[in-house]
Amino acid sequence: MAASELYTKFARVWIPDPEEVWKSAELLKDYKPGDKVLLLHLEEGKDLEYRLDPKTKELPHLRNPDILVGENDLTALSYLHEPAVLHNLRVRFIDSKLIYTYCGIVLVAINPYEQLPIYGEDIINAYSGQNMGDMDPHIFAVAEEAYKQMARDERNQSIIVSGESGAGKTVSAKYAMRYFATVSGSASEANVEEKVLASNPIMESIGNAKTTRNDNSSRFGKYIEIGFDKRYRIIGANMRTYLLEKSRVVFQAEEERNYHIFYQLCASAKLPEFKMLRLGNADNFHYTKQGGSPVIEGVDDTKEMAHTRQACTLLGISESYQMGIFRILAGILHLGNVAFTSRDSDSCTIPPKHEPLSIFSDLMGVDYEEMCHWLCHRKLATATETYIKPISKLQATNARDALAKHIYAKLFNWIVDHVNQALHSAVKQHSFIGVLDIYGFETFEINSFEQFCINYANEKLQQQFNMHVFKLEQEEYMKEQIPWTLIDFYDNQPCINLIESKLGILDLLDEECKMPKGTDDTWAQKLYNTHLNKCALFEKPRLSNKAFIIQHFADKVEYQCEGFLEKNKDTVFEEQIKVLKSSKFKMLPELFQDDEKAISPTSATSSGRMPLSRTPAKPTKGRPGQTAKEHKKTVGHQFRNSLHLLMETLNATTPHYVRCIKPNDFKFPFTFDEKRAVQQLRACGVLETIRISAAGFPSRWTYQEFFSRYRVLMKQKDVLSDRKQTCKNVLEKLILDKDKYQFGKTKIFFRAGQVAYLEKLRADKLRAACIRIQKTIRGWLLRKKYLRMRKAAITVQRYVRGYQARCYAKFLRRTKAATIIQKYWRMYIVRRKYKIRRTATIVLQSYLRGYLARNRYRKMLREHKAVIIQKWVRGWLARTGYKRSMHAIIYLQCCFRRMMAKRELKKLKIEARSVERYKKLHIGMENKIMQLQRKVDEQNKDYKCLMEKLTTLEGIYNSETEKLRSDLERLQLSEEEAKVATGRVLSLQEEIAKLRKDLEQTQSEKKSIEERADKYKQETEQLVSNLKEENTLLKQEKEALNHLIVEQAKEMTETMEKKLVEETKQLELDLNDERLRYQNLLNEFSRLEERYDDLKEEMTLMVNVPKPGHKRTDSTHSSNESEYTFSSEIAETEDMPLRTEEPSEKKVPLDMSLFLKLQKRVTELEQEKQVMQDELDRKEEQVLRSKAKEEERPQIRGAELEYESLKRQELESENKKLKNELNELRKALSEKSAPEVTAPGAPAYRVLMEQLTSVSEELDVRKEEVLILRSQLVSQKEAIQHKNTMTDSTILLEDVQKMKDKGEIAQAYIGLKETNRSPAMDCHELNEDGELWLVYEGLKQANRLLESQLQSQKRSHENEAEALRGEIQSLKEENNRQQQLLAQNLQLPPEARIEASLQHEITRLTNENLDLMEQLEKQDKTVRKLKKQLKVFAKKIGELEVGQMENISPGQIIDEPIRPVNIPRKEKDFQGMLEYKKEDEQKLVKNLILELKPRGVAVNLIPGLPAYILFMCVRHADYLNDDQKVRSLLTSTINSIKKVLKKRGDDFETVSFWLSNTCRFLHCLKQYSGEEGFMKHNTSRQNEHCLTNFDLAEYRQVLSDLAIQIYQQLVRVLENILQPMIVSGMLEHETIQGVSGVKPTGLRKRTSSIADEGTYTLDSILRQLNSFHSVMCQHGMDPELIKQVVKQMFYIVGAITLNNLLLRKDMCSWSKGMQIRYNVSQLEEWLRDKNLMNSGAKETLEPLIQAAQLLQVKKKTDDDAEAICSMCSALTTAQIVKVLNLYTPVNEFEERVSVSFIRTIQMRLRDRKDSPQLLMDAKHIFPVTFPFNPSSLALETIQIPASLGLGFISRV
Repeated sequence: MAASELYTKFARVWIPDPEEVWKSAELLKDYKPGDKVLLLHLEEGKDLEYRLDPKTKELPHLRNPDILVGENDLTALSYLHEPAVLHNLRVRFIDSKLIYTYCGIVLVAINPYEQLPIYGEDIINAYSGQNMGDMDPHIFAVAEEAYKQMARDERNQSIIVSGESGAGKTVSAKYAMRYFATVSGSASEANVEEKVLASNPIMESIGNAKTTRNDNSSRFGKYIEIGFDKRYRIIGANMRTYLLEKSRVVFQAEEERNYHIFYQLCASAKLPEFKMLRLGNADNFHYTKQGGSPVIEGVDDTKEMAHTRQACTLLGISESYQMGIFRILAGILHLGNVAFTSRDSDSCTIPPKHEPLSIFSDLMGVDYEEMCHWLCHRKLATATETYIKPISKLQATNARDALAKHIYAKLFNWIVDHVNQALHSAVKQHSFIGVLDIYGFETFEINSFEQFCINYANEKLQQQFNMHVFKLEQEEYMKEQIPWTLIDFYDNQPCINLIESKLGILDLLDEECKMPKGTDDTWAQKLYNTHLNKCALFEKPRLSNKAFIIQHFADKVEYQCEGFLEKNKDTVFEEQIKVLKSSKFKMLPELFQDDEKAISPTSATSSGRMPLSRTPAKPTKGRPGQTAKEHKKTVGHQFRNSLHLLMETLNATTPHYVRCIKPNDFKFPFTFDEKRAVQQLRACGVLETIRISAAGFPSRWTYQEFFSRYRVLMKQKDVLSDRKQTCKNVLEKLILDKDKYQFGKTKIFFRAGQVAYLEKLRADKLRAACIRIQKTIRGWLLRKKYLRMRKAAITVQRYVRGYQARCYAKFLRRTKAATIIQKYWRMYIVRRKYKIRRTATIVLQSYLRGYLARNRYRKMLREHKAVIIQKWVRGWLARTGYKRSMHAIIYLQCCFRRMMAKRELKKLKIEARSVERYKKLHIGMENKIMQLQRKVDEQNKDYKCLMEKLTTLEGIYNSETEKLRSDLERLQLSEEEAKVATGRVLSLQEEIAKLRKDLEQTQSEKKSIEERADKYKQETEQLVSNLKEENTLLKQEKEALNHLIVEQAKEMTETMEKKLVEETKQLELDLNDERLRYQNLLNEFSRLEERYDDLKEEMTLMVNVPKPGHKRTDSTHSSNESEYTFSSEIAETEDMPLRTEEPSEKKVPLDMSLFLKLQKRVTELEQEKQVMQDELDRKEEQVLRSKAKEEERPQIRGAELEYESLKRQELESENKKLKNELNELRKALSEKSAPEVTAPGAPAYRVLMEQLTSVSEELDVRKEEVLILRSQLVSQKEAIQHKNTMTDSTILLEDVQKMKDKGEIAQAYIGLKETNRSPAMDCHELNEDGELWLVYEGLKQANRLLESQLQSQKRSHENEAEALRGEIQSLKEENNRQQQLLAQNLQLPPEARIEASLQHEITRLTNENLDLMEQLEKQDKTVRKLKKQLKVFAKKIGELEVGQMENISPGQIIDEPIRPVNIPRKEKDFQGMLEYKKEDEQKLVKNLILELKPRGVAVNLIPGLPAYILFMCVRHADYLNDDQKVRSLLTSTINSIKKVLKKRGDDFETVSFWLSNTCRFLHCLKQYSGEEGFMKHNTSRQNEHCLTNFDLAEYRQVLSDLAIQIYQQLVRVLENILQPMIVSGMLEHETIQGVSGVKPTGLRKRTSSIADEGTYTLDSILRQLNSFHSVMCQHGMDPELIKQVVKQMFYIVGAITLNNLLLRKDMCSWSKGMQIRYNVSQLEEWLRDKNLMNSGAKETLEPLIQAAQLLQVKKKTDDDAEAICSMCSALTTAQIVKVLNLYTPVNEFEERVSVSFIRTIQMRLRDRKDSPQLLMDAKHIFPVTFPFNPSSLALETIQIPASLGLGFISRV
């Protein structure tokens, strides 16, 4: 179609971009032919003018519709070009987190740099058996396709994994091998995979290294062939290696490392076993320090070394060989440190006693001098002579490095050989699947010989890939009968010819290597002369004469010629090799053995990456003459041969391609670098696949798919009954150019872009239809809205008007009422104001008058007080003036006297200072002293005078004082009288004032009291109201508290009930888990049992010559099953002959269940032995007491001896028989076992033999003890034989009750009968003395009885006391615990206290209830046991008495009283039993089980008839007390049922029939067991039919296990029937036609491994469910069991549907969610029709229902995320995120889920604790239970039809 039709406005295109490689844009206007510029609008919002190329005028690539983006297959895209591929990969990788994408036949795998949960065993099971196009892309899908094609086409397969370093090649190859090991079904699958995986640490340590791109880069390629046998099970593997980078041993670039093994050795150098290697830090060695990066972050080389050594041990490399490997590697490191010194330009030398060389010589076991010599010299041979020439320092260094590389390459080959030997299998290989893990195309800044070899290999692989793709396209066109025209695709044969043809690059390189003086420069010139300007793929760089350029299929690569010749020659001096071959170290010469053998590409390899061919497990011998010649072959020639061998292998297989892409160079998880991705896509051939597909008809639709998708483009008249013709007619109208499409037989083929055009037409049609629908609906909605608004407006108006009228009337009434209120209110106001004013006036008058009176009184009082004050003041002033005058006079006197004294003093001083005085003083001191003495005397006289004067003055003063005192007292008395009078007045005044004040206070108090009264009244009223309110509140609070208490009690009760329910649920879950584990063990046991039978059959077939005299036992008796099933019966001694009669060779395999049961039985036997030993001790005491009397009875003693001798003979014969059987068993174990069966399990067999020996010894000991006891019983019974007293019968009953085992009782009574049948000489020989002896014996027995009663009473008293003491102790403990609990409760708050007390009470009651239940169960068991024992004892005693009567003479019968005998009366009516002869047992089993047709029985007879017949036969054997017959019948029945199920185990009817009958048989054994718990629903007649002699509880458990096995087989059968229907019916089929649209599919839909087998629908599933249900109902299966089967069926349907939904992106859409919900509703309707809604089946579909709802709900806002999180409770977080990532719109109107929304979901669900597993376990089987279902059918009414052929059975 014209470009103008496609490049219209809003069309989206891709334009080149330097950063993002391709950028999306949108056209702003239509393109017209001739336009040179396109107006574009970029996604970031910018406008751009895009100029077209004026030469080519190519328009930009169109972008695919959004509906096609994110497809599983790139070939499904309508526009196939580079930007479409890149964008599709980026969307899948970044948005959907999908790392795998198909590109035609190629699987593109992008390394996520993150662990993803998509490689578990559940994923493997999901992909197993599926077509490649039916599931999402995965490495498992490729592996499954290869496996199926190998099995279907019987052709070997290859999986070619390529990619850059770090792209994930090794991981992809490992997952492919894991898939083969899991699905192949081989017994040794895990072992082979473990060995292959164990080789990984070894190969990584010696072949991986750190590079600038990858910390664990594989520096070699490998091709692993996984071998399969005829059944397509893994039997072994073989590994070939390619392109080992030897140059890394001697040189590493910056930031790189040597091979890991060297650093592991250096890190482990301190280990004791490595001391001899004399290693150290990696920085000390030249070969490990060049990169400058000896440590990898996060890697511990010491631990890696331990893993490497462990892997070597697993692969069978012994410790000595491991140390040899490490010695050689250490020697290489030391060799790298050997230094050379130059003597001149042409010679060099090594320093004497050079330590590195010395260590190297010691480790290698070579001579130091010889190695030193040949490192510095070489031998040259000419035609006539041989001479030795010294070499320069540079040559010596190169020779040293070449030797190191050669040694490492030989060691690498040796290790690969040993790995292949470990993986080799002795079984013949039928086919194989090869996994090739090899480098992709490489280009660096400097490319040398290594890159040349790698790119040459990739050219060959790309050619093979192109041819294969072309071939597939051609086959598809021919298959569909499309006119085929040659597709032009890139053929890189010219490039290959340039490299490998005659005079090609490799040929010229080999020729130049042969030249004596050939150099890299001369070789380059030859290349220029030969190919430049002659070959378009060969170019010369402009600025270099030592390089050349080759145009490879992926890109141009410039190679530097320097080093090509040296690396191609790979020169290693022969003399150095000879020195190494002569080593004393034995392992070293082994490495060079292949030098003398046939040609091997590994013998001499490049100094770059070493090409390797297949390394055989055993070396082959070559011709001696070839050695020198083959050794001279160049590396290029060897590499070319190796590559041709690889291509031959690949061409002989069907290839499958996996291209690994490295998304970024920084190892960031889920980060996509477009530049790096495009570079790798171009290099790996993905774009070439796209180009080849785009050149033809890339889009392919079936007619039905096309019709379903584009039905909207057709008119009704265009739709015909013939879909093919309809599609042709429509396409002719839609696409006018007929070259754009072709019609095939089953498909329509479209050119590139046509599907996008059809999608555009479809979208336009749908858009127009949507607009029309929207227009109509919007008009209808607006019309409805208008009518609704008009009606609402009228209603509103009516109500508003009514409201306004009512408001006006209300206003008038209010106005009138307001007028009346105003009148009365105004009157009230005026009256109140008048009263207030009158009251105020009266109050003012009273206050004013009082005020005036008080003022007059105060004035009078002030005047009176002023007079009194004046009187007193004037008196005080007079007295004060007098005192002042007196004081002044005295002061004047004193002043005058002082003046006179001063004058006298002055005179004295003047005299004292005069000269005459001093002279007098100096004249004599005596005069002075005398004067002084005289002066003193004078002063004394003056003193006396003064004292006298003072005395007189004192007397005068005293007299005057007395006088004054009397005056003062008088004045004081007068003053006091005045004061009293004044006080009296004042008191009167004060009293008056006080009275007035009291009056005022009284008045104020009265007023205040009145106010307080009013206030108190108000407060009281307020208080009363408050109290009433508080009372009301308190009542409310009380009611609230009561309600709260009730609610809390209710909540606590509910909480406790919930806890009880939760605990019950948890216990039920634990019980179900235990049931599930037990039933899984049963399932595993049955599987191992079937495996054992198969191996036994194979072993039988392998035995060609049978032994003479050997007879094969009847096939209906499986000793294996009998042994496994009934090992619980070993306790009975009669079982040993029964088991040992079976063929011993059938007991060869060690069965752990038998082993455990034997151990358990041995323990039981030990306990029984102890009990019997106690019994024996008591009997021995009795024997000692009666020993004296026994001497008096020689005849009786002789009878005992005779009896003991008989028993001894019996014991010896039985022991002899057991020994013979044991020897036969040992012989069978040692001789008749298959070697492959017995060899691995020899220790286990020895353990079993020891256990069986110990069991047999225990049985022998037990038999001896039983015989001793029987002899003791016989001695007692002989005495009982001669008397019939009550005492003797009591003793007999006691002795019998002490016997717990039925076998003991039976043997005891048999022995008693034998004794009774002995000759009657005892009675004849007894005379009177004998009678006295009998009397004496009776007294002795009475004494013994009394003594035993006394002892028993004493023991009972002691037991009671002990019990009471224990009870007291328990009560004390309980009391202490109650006190502690009370103390703890008192510390708690009330609510918690109540809850704790309730919890404790519930716990106590529960414990008491459990104790009572246990006691009740024990009592019930005891009662039942005693009843059974009573029945048995009564019957045996009756038989014993009958036997005694037979042996007693008639005289004795007359003399002695006869005890009545109970003779059973034979009833004439039917007793519900069937009798058959022992020899008819096989016939019974054959007719009733083996040859019975379930369909005839189910239709014509009553359900469960075989079970009733078998039980009635068991009843008769029980009635006869024939334990052998019961055991034989049950054994045969169970084995026959197993045989039938093994033979017809795939038939649902057969399995259902025998499950129903097994359950009915089990219910019959329970119903008629005699246990009260099973007899509640029985009639009295049915209770009479209960078993009387045998307790078959153990057999009930065996039958229950058998029923579980049958149920599991039934589940497997229905799963196999339903599984093919589920995906087609639940997911693929459109139940609602037209809802879901079909999207374009890619190439993978066409390459299905199997043809379509018909389409299943939902109706098919429902019909199958109806069939299952009707069959189970016809067979009479229990309703509860039917519910469990239905629940399991629905779980299978839901799990498989959900798992496929999670693995299929094309199914995750809105419309598919609707289809799923509809289908689920149909299943629920089926459950309702069958009354099975309460079976739990609906709940198993809940995850599927929620997944369907998740597809349909809105997925945009945070509220949507919250709704999704609450809705999807049955889905795990991984499943929710997976569905959201896979959600794909089918139509353009739907939207994808944004990445931010998915992250929001993940954040909200991060706290949810659920399983990280993505898929549901579809193989999970719910634990089954068999609820007791008694039958109301009476056994005596059952009639046996003649059609069963059971005429030999008679009714009893």
